[in-house]
Amino acid sequence: MNVLLINGSPHKEGCTYTALCEVAKELNKAQIDTKIVHIGTKPIAGCIDCKKCMKTGYCVFDNDSVNECVDIMKEADGLVVGSPVYYAGPNGALCSFLDRMFYCKKRFYEYKPAAAVVNCRRGGASASFDRLNKYFTISNMPVVSSQYWNSTHGFIPDETMQDLEGLQTMRTLGRNMAWLINCISYSKEKYPHPLSEPQIMTNFIK
Repeated sequence: MNVLLINGSPHKEGCTYTALCEVAKELNKAQIDTKIVHIGTKPIAGCIDCKKCMKTGYCVFDNDSVNECVDIMKEADGLVVGSPVYYAGPNGALCSFLDRMFYCKKRFYEYKPAAAVVNCRRGGASASFDRLNKYFTISNMPVVSSQYWNSTHGFIPDETMQDLEGLQTMRTLGRNMAWLINCISYSKEKYPHPLSEPQIMTNFIK
């Protein structure tokens, strides 16, 4: 079993990475492999609603890691998305990344446990955490909880490492995700995924 962790910070080994590593350690202890993908520092295009991915399953833009993550998630058992907090929200580049990764592709992610992790200097963590969870809750993905909201505090990695409660929250999250992934794997033959109704979409027009 394996879990994809997306580092949505421009800093490859900064505070967000530090928090994600704490989650990954607990997953690894449970014999679950992990892969951390860094979105990088180059500009990331937003979704242009071209709908090409409805036919191909992939984003038409192929100069970043979006399609790589789509492929990884087809085989992965879970997802953790990490972001720094900018103006009480996730990194804009990460949101563009996730918009394209999730648009018309939720069939690849359904019923796979997911969680968001955020790091802030001082405030805005809850709003950022809430924003990221929207990607999971629209995609039939079970959201993994922890002992507190999934946030750490620190301006540099050394400060994040001093946030003992935040790091414990990350470890609890990792253990909870490992437990849920194993429960789903163990019971999937006896309790298959729920049957889906044909989706109803309304545009609120007369």
